[in-house]
Amino acid sequence: MEAKPLGAAAPRKPVLSVSARKIKDNAADWHNLILKWEALNDAGFATANSIANLKISLLGRDKAGPESSSLASEDEEEKTHPDYDKELETLCEELQATLEGLTKIQVKMEKLSSTTKGVWELENYHYGEESSRPPLFHTWPTVYFYEVAHKLSDMYTRELLLKRTVGAELAHASDRDLILSYLSMWLHQPYLERDSGLLLESMLLETGHRTL
Repeated sequence: MEAKPLGAAAPRKPVLSVSARKIKDNAADWHNLILKWEALNDAGFATANSIANLKISLLGRDKAGPESSSLASEDEEEKTHPDYDKELETLCEELQATLEGLTKIQVKMEKLSSTTKGVWELENYHYGEESSRPPLFHTWPTVYFYEVAHKLSDMYTRELLLKRTVGAELAHASDRDLILSYLSMWLHQPYLERDSGLLLESMLLETGHRTL
């Protein structure tokens, strides 16, 4: 095999500008944060489901009426409820810990949106009109990265507020249908619009993290 002469090297990829590097890093951060969100969301749903099952089982026992009550003495009832309350308290603490984790992720998402806005504003300062500047990567103008980041951040902010409501109300709900509704809200994440995944994938494609 013929040796390569000294100084010969494979062609290098173009060096990204500071703005492009920041946007590309942000896109990777968005991907990682959303993966972490989904993992925490799944864990939170498992906890919320356990809370819902506990609540529904207690409602079923209460609705059984006097016949069921006569089967157990007052002493047995006193033993049952403390166990139930302790288990419910533990589950609520787990759900609260999940909400705190989701809050940390949402705060980081807001920072990513703010950073992207800063890159856009810096580009505005240097170039003025949007039409007079070259795209950082392929086709997206700089402002579009901010619009996508802001839209994603807004979705997850509203979703977090909903999850906080579910976390606060689920353990106190006394109606089976309401309990199941809260559970469904957590699972289906209604504020994460259908195009959220497409927005992320488009950003990853534009910045070179994904290839066609």
